[in-house]
Amino acid sequence: MLSLLLTIFTFVEFNCENLFDTRHDSLKNDMEYCAGGAYHWDSKRYWRKLNNIGKEIVSTGGEWQNWQAPDLVALVEVENDSVLFDLTQRSLLRTVGYKYFVTNSPDQRGIDVALLYHPYSFAPDTSYSLRITPPEGFGPTRDVLYVRGRMLGTSYPDSIAPDAKSKSDELHIFVVHAPSRRKGEKASEPYRLEVASRLCSSIDSIRAISPDANIFITGDFNDYSDNRSLLMLAEHSMVEVSKDAKGTNGALGTYRYKGEWGSLDHIFFSQSFLNNSKIDYCCIHDLPFLTEEEPKFGGVRPARTYRGYKYNYNGFSDHLPLVLRFEY
Repeated sequence: MLSLLLTIFTFVEFNCENLFDTRHDSLKNDMEYCAGGAYHWDSKRYWRKLNNIGKEIVSTGGEWQNWQAPDLVALVEVENDSVLFDLTQRSLLRTVGYKYFVTNSPDQRGIDVALLYHPYSFAPDTSYSLRITPPEGFGPTRDVLYVRGRMLGTSYPDSIAPDAKSKSDELHIFVVHAPSRRKGEKASEPYRLEVASRLCSSIDSIRAISPDANIFITGDFNDYSDNRSLLMLAEHSMVEVSKDAKGTNGALGTYRYKGEWGSLDHIFFSQSFLNNSKIDYCCIHDLPFLTEEEPKFGGVRPARTYRGYKYNYNGFSDHLPLVLRFEY
C-alpha cells in the first residue's frame, strides 16, 4: 500500500515592533512616527525597516539549497494596508510572491495584525475581523484577524482507505494582538480575558459545524503560558505547541526585558489538528544577526529598531519570530 503524501508547512509568527509608514492618519495617534515626531521617522528609516523585516522573514525559511519560503506568516504591530503592500510588493520580500490579509482596527495608535500567505500552498476563501468590546475604562484595541482556507499539496493515492482520505485540509486561523499591560498586569487583565472569551466563542461556533476542525491561534497575547487568558484556550482543547520553544543560539524567549527572557508570543493548535499532524520543530528564530550584545545583564537581546528614542540602524524588532514546521 502506498503511504499518504503529506503537506509540509512552515508557519511563522512575528511581532514587527511598530511597523509604521511615514504619513499621518488624521483618525489615529501616530504622530510619533511622522515627520517631526519624537522618533524622527522618515522614508529612509521606513524602507530600511521594511527591508530588515523582509530579510528576517526570508531567513526563517532555512539556508541555501534547503531554503523554502514560509507558507504562512502572522504579523503583529503593522500599521495598515499600505505598509503590507510595500512589504510584499516593493521591499526585498517582493520576489517571494506573498498575498496578505490585514485588519483595519479601531486601535488608537492605528496598530493592526496581518497574515501573509503563499498562494501556491494556501488557498483562502474567507476572512474578516473580530471586533473586541472594551471593558469600562479602556479604549479600543486591535481586531482579531480570522482567515479560513485550504492547505494545498495534500494528496491521497487511490489505494488509501476512504476514512483516511476524509481528513480535512481546511484551516481556521486567528491572528491576535491582545491589549498591553501598560496599565499594569492585573488592571489590564480583564481586557485580555475579553479577547480570550471572544476567541473561545469563535472556536465553539466553528466546532458546532465541524467538530474536528483544524484551528490555529497565534500572535502576541501580552500574557504568559500560565496566565488565565491562555489557560482559557487550553480549556477549549487548544494546545500551545510553542510552549517550550527555544532558540538555537541561546534565546529562551521571544523578547528580553531587564535581562530576563520571556514569551508573550504563542502558537496554538486544536487538539484534533494535533492528532492528525506531525510537528517537525517549533523554535525561536534567533540567528546572530537578529540579536545584539546586552551590555548590562550579559548575553544577547533582540536587536530592536528603537531603544527608547534612540534609533538603531541595524535593528529589526524587539521580538524574535516563532517558527513552526509541521507535516499534515
